[in-house]
Amino acid sequence: MKIHIFGASGSGVTTTGKILAEKLSLTYFDSDNYFWETTEPPFTVKRNPDERNATIKTDLNLKNWILGGSIFEWGENIFPDFDLVIFLWIPPAIRIERLKKREFERYGNIIYTDPARIKQFGDFIEWATDYDNHTGIAGRNFNAHEKWLKTIPFPILKISGDLTIEERIALILEKINSINNKQ
Repeated sequence: MKIHIFGASGSGVTTTGKILAEKLSLTYFDSDNYFWETTEPPFTVKRNPDERNATIKTDLNLKNWILGGSIFEWGENIFPDFDLVIFLWIPPAIRIERLKKREFERYGNIIYTDPARIKQFGDFIEWATDYDNHTGIAGRNFNAHEKWLKTIPFPILKISGDLTIEERIALILEKINSINNKQ
């Protein structure tokens, strides 16, 4: 199966994708590993789109995998057909609190003490908040994702709300079984 999982930053895409990949014995690919150069601090330098697309196209040349992250603006003819596309959404207040906690766990107090890191953290939270506000800061937002979903010819599963990982996995496995039973 070729499964694509996406949603706003902090919606649980990576956690869900990795646990599902382990449960199904599939390889998990994270779009951030292709989109960003490896830097310190991370997530500050975007990778050249041609290099990014060539690398991910090669890596996805497997029969079965899970791809996590938003890739809808990466261009045409990069990705093979998906067997299932999963869209995760959780309430913005919960998502932003998760992101703040995650950033502190990753980087520590420096995000509150170093002027450059304070700005980077603030810009990130503003960008992440914009996902549901649609104020134009981010091209990747809820409306853009909903619009993209209407254009794709693949089975879609939307999971909304602050569900546990167990609940999410159960819904996904149910959808996979439904797809497999139709074939």
